[in-house]
Amino acid sequence: MLTQSRLKELYNYDPKTGLFYRKVSIRGFAKGSKVGYTGKRGYCEIGVDGKHYQAHRLAWLYVYGEFPSKYIDHINGMPGDNRISNLRDVDQTQNIENQKKAHKNSKTGFLGVRLMRKSFTARIQCGSTTHHLGTFSTPEEAHEVYKEAKRKLHLGSTL
Repeated sequence: MLTQSRLKELYNYDPKTGLFYRKVSIRGFAKGSKVGYTGKRGYCEIGVDGKHYQAHRLAWLYVYGEFPSKYIDHINGMPGDNRISNLRDVDQTQNIENQKKAHKNSKTGFLGVRLMRKSFTARIQCGSTTHHLGTFSTPEEAHEVYKEAKRKLHLGSTL
């Protein structure tokens, strides 16, 4: 299992930028060079001793001395922003509730908004309950109502 001391042997972490840098030259990579690559979902990944880790989890280990106990939430919703001030250890529900953008296959492009025939409905899930927020003529109107409800019902949301 990777430890904070092993991570600090290999890399420096800048909590203000969220970036990792090599402390030693290895396999053609110079000392001081930036570490990591962006994976499919936009998260930075870093190889350590033959195993790949998400950079936000390594940032947590580097600063706090242990891996997060739950999920790391990027407060601003940007998966590549690994500044320690942008990371928090939360449960799965809070992590999901802090979603800021609609899924890429969304027909409306707005979080919490569905196209129903020729109108747009807003709805939000809180726990196991789905709240229907109304039907609107534009996706923007529906999304505004959704955001208001999200601020009230999703305590972990920063939207």
